[in-house]
Parts: sequence; C-alpha cells; structure tokens
Amino acid sequence: MMERESSDEEEDRENLISQNARSNDVVKSPNHRHRSAFHIDHDFRSRFSSVTRRFHKRYLMAIFLPMLILILYFTTDLRSLFQMRIPTIKNIGGNSPSIDRMRESELRALYLLKQQELELFKMWNYTTLVNKSNFSLVNNSNLVNLTAANNNGVDMLSSSMLEDLKSRVFSQISLNKQIQGVLLSSHENGGSLELNENYTDASFSGWNGCRKVDQRLSDRRTMEWKPRSDKYLFAICVSGQMSNHLICLEKHMFFAALLNRILVIPSSKVDFEFHRVLDIEHINKCLGRKVVVTFEEFAESKKKHLHIDKLMCYFSSPQPCYMDDERVKKLKGLGLSLDDNVIAIGDVFFADVEREWVMQPGGPIAHKCKTLIEPSRLILLTAQRFIQTFLGKDFIALHFRRHGFLKFCNAKQPSCFYPVPQAAECINRLLERANTPVIYLSTDAAESETGLLQSLLVWNGKTVPLVRRPARNFAEKWDALLYRHGLDGDSQVEAMLDKTICALSSVFIGSSGSTFTEDILRLRKDWASASLCDEYLCQGELPNFTAEDE
Repeated sequence: MMERESSDEEEDRENLISQNARSNDVVKSPNHRHRSAFHIDHDFRSRFSSVTRRFHKRYLMAIFLPMLILILYFTTDLRSLFQMRIPTIKNIGGNSPSIDRMRESELRALYLLKQQELELFKMWNYTTLVNKSNFSLVNNSNLVNLTAANNNGVDMLSSSMLEDLKSRVFSQISLNKQIQGVLLSSHENGGSLELNENYTDASFSGWNGCRKVDQRLSDRRTMEWKPRSDKYLFAICVSGQMSNHLICLEKHMFFAALLNRILVIPSSKVDFEFHRVLDIEHINKCLGRKVVVTFEEFAESKKKHLHIDKLMCYFSSPQPCYMDDERVKKLKGLGLSLDDNVIAIGDVFFADVEREWVMQPGGPIAHKCKTLIEPSRLILLTAQRFIQTFLGKDFIALHFRRHGFLKFCNAKQPSCFYPVPQAAECINRLLERANTPVIYLSTDAAESETGLLQSLLVWNGKTVPLVRRPARNFAEKWDALLYRHGLDGDSQVEAMLDKTICALSSVFIGSSGSTFTEDILRLRKDWASASLCDEYLCQGELPNFTAEDE
C-alpha cells in the first residue's frame, strides 16, 4: 500500500508540474488571453485526458503482455533456459537407493553366473566320464554294461562328437568367466577377474579344444619297398593340375613297391617340373636305397635304348590308360619303345586302391621319415620364414577355392560352393573354438570376394586379419631363398609354398572336393600337425542358396 500510494503521489506531482509548465507557457505566449482561475471546464478536460492516457497504456499492456508470453513459450525451450546444473557429489558415507539397487542386481547376476559355472563344470565332468571305455546305462531299472569291446554296432557317442561337446562347454565357461569379470570391474573394492584366466580346475589340465590328432603311428600297416635294380615302373600322370599329379605319384609308389620296381619320375617335357617343388632324393634317403629316379637318370642308364615292355592299363575308357593321343605322341618323342624290364600302368589318379592302407599317416611303405612326398627344403624353409614374419605360432589356414569352383560344385549333390556370408559364419564359429586371432588365406578368389569375407570375420569384437603372401619386395627377406635359387615367380613353386604354410598351421579349413586341400590334409597327417578342429568349410551344412542348372 505504501509503495502504491507513493507512486500515485509521484504521478500526481508529475501531472501538476506538467500543468504548471503549460500554464507558464500560456502566460509567456504573445497571444495570451486572460482567463479566470476558476475555469472548471478546462481543468476537468485536462484531468480526464490524463486519466484516459493512463488507462490506454494499461489496457495495451494487458493485451500485449499475454501475447508476448505465449510467443516466448512456444519459441523458447524453457527447460534449458531455466535448467540448473547440479554437480554430482560422490556419496562417501553411503549410496543412494538407486545405486544400491544397481549393485544389488549386479551381485545377484554374479551369483547366477556362479551357479551357471558350477552346472557347466558338471557337464564338463560328464564328458570326461563318457570318454571312458565303460558305459553304464539304466534301462528299466536293469543295469546294462556297455564296454568298448562290445561290438554290437551301436556307436553311442563318437570321439569327434565328444570333443565338439567339450569345446562348446569350454567356450561357455570362458564366456561365463568374462561376464563375471565385466560385472566385477564396476566394483572398485569387489576384486577383479582376469578375462584370460588360466583355469586351475584339474579337469582342464592339458586340455586343448583344437589339440593335435594322435596319429597312432605304432599301428601303421606297412610293406617293404625293395626294388630290383633293373626293373622299372614308368609313372604316367595326366589328369588335373599339380595336386592331382602328386596323388598320382603317391599311388604309383604304392604299385612300384608291390611290383618291386624302381619308379621313374616323369620328364618335365611331358609333365610338371617335379624337381622344382619336390625333394626327390629325400625319398631315397628315407628308404636307404634307390627307389625313385628322374627321367634323365633313367635315360642315362639305358644309354638311349629307352623301351617299355608293357603298358598295362588300369583304365580302358574313355581311352586306354587314360591317355590321350597328344600324351602318347610326347612319350614316343622321348624315344620310348617296348622293353621287358620297363612297364607302365597309365594314370592311376582315380585308382580305387585300399584307402585305409594307402592314405594312412606316413603312407603304406615302411621308411624312417615322416613322409615320402614333401616340399623341397628351400620351400619348407621359406614357409617357416613367412610364418615367423607374418603369422606366429598360432594361426588358422584357410584354403578358399573359388575360381571355376561354382560350376564344379553345383554339378555335385549337394553343392560345395557357399555364399561368402555363410562361409564367414562358419569360419567365425571355428575362430571362437580355436581361439586364434589370425588367418592365413590361400585362395584364387577375386578381390571382391576376399574383401567381403574380410569384413565379416570378427573375433572378440575385432576384425580378424586375412593374411596373404605379399608381392615380391626386396626389403623383405623371408623369400630370399627362392629368389637366390631362381624359383621365384614359378606358379607351381608358389602353390607348393601355399600348401606348406597351410600344412604348418594350428588349424586348417579346406575346400571340399579340392585336391589342393586333400594334399594339404595329407601333409598335415604325415607331419603330425593335424588338429581336431581341422574341417572342410561349412562341413555338415548345405549352401543356403544354390543357383539353378544351365
């Protein structure tokens, strides 16, 4: 009230001053007319006019002020305008209810994970029990003993299935431990758990999900190869590329041992240059006697009297001995004719020999080496230097056959050609199982396919690198041996180098139907580098899409 009265007095004083000023102005005016001091009409109009002006101002203010407030309301974020930033204060003496609930939930989650871990360990211990030779089953309250010697044709659980189950259980236990570690990491005083913890449980000691395969070399079934010095078997290999010819040579060695003959390696004029990729003398050293000779050695011993006594054909169609006219002309061009001491049996790549005997680790022939047919020493050393430079001890090798493979695979039932995304899913599963962070890629695929594959390979949230052999670089020394011996740039040497690197890997993924893959598997088996995780790409799966036939 005091403030309003004071303001009214000031307003009245201003009106009086204004009127006096106007009165003085009138007096000073030259056209001034004397008027009586009691002109009521003039005073009333002046006062009324002043009141009207004050009323107009208030009226306009009453109209425009709400409009201004509405405009500001719809055009201004009042929350941000009047928002107060309250500093976060750590509660030293105690936690807020929300933090307490969060921590309680975390501890509850840890408790549940611990219970899951115990159940997983029970499953793990169960798999070790199944591995034993004796099985006990309860059937209608009767105890049935099944022993390993019980040959009833029922294979309850194969070794591979058990290993796969073990691998999956181990993977879940590892994941469990990682989740516990993440939850514990938010509790400063709650301790910590190493994500890569080495399990101290006795059941895990010595176990590796992708450990090496026990080849049981002591159980090998072998035969002696003791050839007569004047009897020869002339090797003829026609079908396919180098891998096919190596398989053909391996089978020729088997027949040569059966027939007690020296094997003649084909001439480079009619076949591949085997001496550039194979250590031929290594075969003789392994057996301690002369069992193989090059064509040049054979020709020298015959003193230009080259003769084949018999050409016994394993195949009679589509052409005798699986040889076309061009191959026959090339053989005749070498001066070969018939002789009692020299025989040939043609291409035996497709020969259905006793597979378990011929394909066993080390092969069917008794010798003192790991394998008879293996890469030359220069290629082996180069492969080892490449691994030391780019890969390290633990790596997965992938043979990703693509060129010309689409039509080849689709002619088979089922197809063996997989879309890149599906292939990536299969590889990712094996990455988790093998616990290996890098992949060596041996492929003939286009950059568009390998680039897509690279983008889809992820392990532990990180992209897994696909390592390929780089182009020749004089700053790098890993391939210097090949360069110094004139072997660089040879496609067959490079193919054998790829095979050797793949054969030395921790885990190998091959392409089903490829003889390149089969030769790698042979080397891994003979070198005792084969792993329980070795498999064909997407083994056991069908392609999720297959194109129609032409």
